[in-house]
Amino acid sequence: MNNLSISELGCYGFSAPPHPGLTRAATVTTANDPHDRYRAPALDKGLDILELLSEQPQGLTRGEIVKAMGRSPGEIYRMLERLVQRDYVARSAEGDRYALSLKLFVLAHRHPPLDRLVARALPAMEAFARGAEQSCHLGFYDRGNITILAQVNSPGKISFSIRRGSRVSLVDTGSGHALLAFQSAARRAEMLAAHEVVEGEVPFDEAELDATLDKVRRLGHWQGDSLQSYGIVDISIPVLGTGGSALAVLTCPFIRRIDRHVGPGLDATRALLQQAARSLSFD
Repeated sequence: MNNLSISELGCYGFSAPPHPGLTRAATVTTANDPHDRYRAPALDKGLDILELLSEQPQGLTRGEIVKAMGRSPGEIYRMLERLVQRDYVARSAEGDRYALSLKLFVLAHRHPPLDRLVARALPAMEAFARGAEQSCHLGFYDRGNITILAQVNSPGKISFSIRRGSRVSLVDTGSGHALLAFQSAARRAEMLAAHEVVEGEVPFDEAELDATLDKVRRLGHWQGDSLQSYGIVDISIPVLGTGGSALAVLTCPFIRRIDRHVGPGLDATRALLQQAARSLSFD
């Protein structure tokens, strides 16, 4: 999912995890990575500045940027001037602070990020469905619950599916648990505060939900009997962003065959779903 930025997804309810203080230099660029064969130092420097400013809504002075980046004042000055000239960065009226302009927002909305996420996810989902002989769907947090963005049916004659565009509960589904478990405490509180009960929802008290989310974090996934349908075992794997927060979630409603057909079991299916989720994640 490398061509879909965290900042784009932020327009739809996700935000990049905060970086305490100005510690960007510790996490900046692949330019110093000995395994990076194709280096473009100037491009990396510009992208580093954009990413740094994306975390600072009030902007930063040039000195603060220099300190955070660990680079010389001269090279930061030249790059900042180019970014200002190209309208990616705006200089304050007083001339002492720099902040992101709206240009990235405008560019992102020329190619809607959710459409791009789905376009990238579908091949991975189709490969999973063929390998596991099971259906799967992609869920995304939306206004307090989960919206299903994409659905791929099993290639076999038996399949369980959920309609694209359906809204399912944040608190009693594998999709919801996987998304909630991999959020910061503050973001999780925001998501739960916005939650509205959906039809048929099974209530969870706070302690029970916390224990469930702790287990999901330890295991890295949700797996358990569906609370909506008998005979279904839900497997949900988060699609992770750069800070380890869940951007979306892949879920397989696993159906166990009891005839003579032998297909992949639960463990093999979970491994295939994890492979698909990793191919979409930043981490």
